[in-house]
Amino acid sequence: MSADGDERRRRAETTKRVLVVDDDQTVSDVICRYLEHDGFQVSHVGDGEAALAAVARQAPHLVVLDLMLPKIDGLQVCRELRARPDGVPIVMLTARGDEADRILGLQLGADDYLTKPFSPRELVLRVRSVLRRAGGDPPAGGREMIEDGNLTVQTTSRTALLSGRELALTLREFDLLVHLMRHPARVFTRTELLEQVWGWNFGDQSTVTVHVRRLREKIETEPADPRRIVTVWGVGYRYGPADA
Repeated sequence: MSADGDERRRRAETTKRVLVVDDDQTVSDVICRYLEHDGFQVSHVGDGEAALAAVARQAPHLVVLDLMLPKIDGLQVCRELRARPDGVPIVMLTARGDEADRILGLQLGADDYLTKPFSPRELVLRVRSVLRRAGGDPPAGGREMIEDGNLTVQTTSRTALLSGRELALTLREFDLLVHLMRHPARVFTRTELLEQVWGWNFGDQSTVTVHVRRLREKIETEPADPRRIVTVWGVGYRYGPADA
């Protein structure tokens, strides 16, 4: 992108408010500096109680949330944010060895995560990606409406209906569902799904496993015996249309 294009994008994103929640002042300073340089309005708090108060007061467009926090830990903050009707996107920060907490955070509905230590520039790219999707950008390619029996997905409005009832899907859950529905009967490995849905050419494949489990709980009649998102043992997952 040209310098003029970069500047236009940054000006367009100046209204986007990002709340950084991390008690490590050095890390927070770097994150805030990179986000501000990219044109975001950034605020920072250092504990879980302050995070919940700041979200209520500021209504940020996205929260960068560390899991290891004083007063209220990041998992509880994530849980309480997901109970709010506005569904503020969350990019989660975890320590390298905290796999169980990372998986739990994804189960609670975090939209993306980074493992410390991380590249601040990568964090900015993840934030921009999540915000684009939160702003209504449909997953690329394919038709606007996808139907499978009692399941209907509208990609432009980013809504999914099951028997006429709107499903509460996170950004990544929605994108994963659309990708699978657009390629019925095709088997995807978890590596392929990370690359094609998350846009990652590396990362923890358990991310895919967690999101598949959450999707099954929302679209399957019997999540333990799924009919739509089927496991192909030793390979990955495929979408089987309900009327197949």
